[in-house]
Amino acid sequence: MVYGKILPGVFQARPNRFIAHVEVEGRPEVCHVKNTGRCRELLLPGVKVWLEESANPARKTRYDLIAVEKEREEGPLLINMDSQAPNRVFGEWASAGGLGFQPTILRPETTYGNSRFDYYWELSEPGESRRGFWEVKGVTLEERGAARFPDAPTLRGVKHLEELVLARQAGYEAGVCFIVQMAGMDHVEPNDATHPEFGAALRRAVRAGVAVLALECAVSPDRLAVSRSVPVWL
Repeated sequence: MVYGKILPGVFQARPNRFIAHVEVEGRPEVCHVKNTGRCRELLLPGVKVWLEESANPARKTRYDLIAVEKEREEGPLLINMDSQAPNRVFGEWASAGGLGFQPTILRPETTYGNSRFDYYWELSEPGESRRGFWEVKGVTLEERGAARFPDAPTLRGVKHLEELVLARQAGYEAGVCFIVQMAGMDHVEPNDATHPEFGAALRRAVRAGVAVLALECAVSPDRLAVSRSVPVWL
C-alpha cells in the first residue's frame, strides 16, 4: 500500500488514544493517531515520527501519525503503526496470489458466528471448491529482534481464535495471519508475558487445524508491502 503526502515530525505527547502532539516543521500540531493501542514503547518524547497529510480540508486534524522510528543499539527501526494498514496489505498480497492461488472471492469484514473476520474467501475451479476465513493481526512490538503479539491484553483476539476453531470444525479453512509492520525480524511469537491467554488460545487453535502465518513487511515512510514470510514460534 502507498500513502499520500508524507512528512517527518517529532513526537511530543499523547494526551489520549486518538491524538498526539507533534512538532512539524518547527510548529506544534495535533495529529490523529491511526492506532488506538498503547504503543508505549514506541511513542516516547523526542522520537522521530512520520505523518500523512490529509487531503480533506474539513478535517479537525491535518495529519495522521502512521510510523515511528524506534531507537535501538543496533540502529533505528522504522515501524509502521497504522492499525488499518495490515488488512489492506494482506488483501493486496492475497489478491495477487500470495496464498498460492487467486481467490474467486476475497471479501473483507465478514460475520461468522459471534465474530467478524477480516476476510472470507472462496476458490471455485473445475474439480475444486474451497472456502475459508482469515483473521489479520498487525504486529508492532519488537524485543531483541523478535516480533511479539499482542502488546496489550486482547480479549477480542482470543475470541477471534476461538471462532476460527469453530469455523474449522464446521468445514471451513481458517487461519490467522500476523502482519509484521517492520523489517529484519527473526521470528514472531505470542507475547505470553503480557497476555498468556492469547498464547494459549493460539496454540489450541493450531492443534485444531487453524493455519498460522507471519508475513514481514518492507517499510518506508510512504509505503508498506509484504516482503517475506517469517517463522512463528509457539
